[in-house]
Amino acid sequence: MTTGVPLSTAPRRRSRARTFLPLAVAAWMILEIWLLSLVAGAAGGLTVAALLIGGIVLGAVVIKRAGRRAFKNLTNTFQQAQQGRQPTPQQPGGGNGLTMLAGLLLILPGLVSDVAGLLLLIPPVRALVGHRAGRSLERRMAAAPAGSFGDAFQQARIHQPDGKVVQGEVIRENDPQRPAPGPDAGYRPPLAP
Repeated sequence: MTTGVPLSTAPRRRSRARTFLPLAVAAWMILEIWLLSLVAGAAGGLTVAALLIGGIVLGAVVIKRAGRRAFKNLTNTFQQAQQGRQPTPQQPGGGNGLTMLAGLLLILPGLVSDVAGLLLLIPPVRALVGHRAGRSLERRMAAAPAGSFGDAFQQARIHQPDGKVVQGEVIRENDPQRPAPGPDAGYRPPLAP
């Protein structure tokens, strides 16, 4: 079955991230192995093993604390919403996501990842990284073309069981810019037959 749309035979161009990310990961792994071998040569294998085990234990403790804090914040938000109060906003830079990332970096074997994880545990550094990441994400979402992932926050898509995608939008009943409803305002046609 043909759709009448010509298929492009030109190869798709790879994005920069897909090109350089594997190279960056490989370089990072080589650097980690080289640094571990340097430390093992200077201080011994037991020192390297103690550093790696200490990083794993510290990372697990950091992730556990951040997870408990995130669950406590979620519980408080739900309790405030049930009581009809406006939930209190979280303080910037106090995000649990970056704290969990710091714990994950500590768990990964290697000295560079441990240093990066320890740096993310310092509150001013964590606040700076969180602020920059938030600004970068906002810029990318604002510059996203229609139909991209960034546009997903502005459109609703309903996936039917047969695989068809129906685009739609949310219409709020209390919207002051919406015109007055017509005579058949109560009738809404079904989305699927």
